[in-house]
Amino acid sequence: MKPTPEGWPRISSSLNYDDARAAIDWLCKVFGFELRLLVESGDGKVTHSELMYGDAVIMIAQAGVRPGYISPKQAGGTTQQLMVYVDDVEAHCKKAREHGAVITTEPKVSDYGEEYWSDLSYGAVDCGGHHWWFTQRLQTGDKNWGKMRNKVDTSHHEKS
Repeated sequence: MKPTPEGWPRISSSLNYDDARAAIDWLCKVFGFELRLLVESGDGKVTHSELMYGDAVIMIAQAGVRPGYISPKQAGGTTQQLMVYVDDVEAHCKKAREHGAVITTEPKVSDYGEEYWSDLSYGAVDCGGHHWWFTQRLQTGDKNWGKMRNKVDTSHHEKS
């Protein structure tokens, strides 16, 4: 693979909000993102923005600025969930709760075994209805887990 453009990870997600400007402010204040770029249309709607969290980039736009750009409210639910690694899940969750994030899953440890990893994570819904997971790595297992994860256990499949 060729390198990505400077400042861009391999994958970035785009989220649409009914009030993109308010969402940008909320995401920066509550979840700790930083605004990198804001592009507005002639009527002041956010047509594109870029928020940073460490080396991650998400894009935020006003729902309806382009065909198919709808918010979770307009969709009747969310179409994706985002996961962000943070340094301190407990502190991040506390701040999010204090600023009005809906905590859907309290911080809990998910341990996938010593061969893999264990994480401390919590789930939240933001001001626009998007679902997020914030995660802190507690333990990394065998460095060869990528090779091991491809071993599929078919013992539970029905025999034809």
